[in-house]
Amino acid sequence: MLRVRVRMVAISIVLGAVTFAAAQQIHLPPAVSQSQGMGSVPVTSGNDVQKQQAIAASQQRQIDIRRDTEKMAELTQELKDDLLKSERGIISLDAIKKAEQIEKLAHSVKSKMKQSI
Repeated sequence: MLRVRVRMVAISIVLGAVTFAAAQQIHLPPAVSQSQGMGSVPVTSGNDVQKQQAIAASQQRQIDIRRDTEKMAELTQELKDDLLKSERGIISLDAIKKAEQIEKLAHSVKSKMKQSI
């Protein structure tokens, strides 16, 4: 009788673990789960207006990414020049602000690039 109970408990544990594992799987919609290149626009089946809006949004993101990376390059060069001009161990408040702007732009570019995928 004890063996039967032990087997029943073991079977219940195994079934519970399998059910738990199946519940933990992440199911992505088809538009997200399919691998797409950087240049393509993720468009689900829909009408032409939605497709045009998605294409326009993607083009705007690309323009924003280019603008932000150009601004980052400018700020980086300015920061480099400021650091070369300053005395050792002394960093100006302006240099710190430029570094913070570069960081914000980098996060913005990263986020926009992820949206493009």
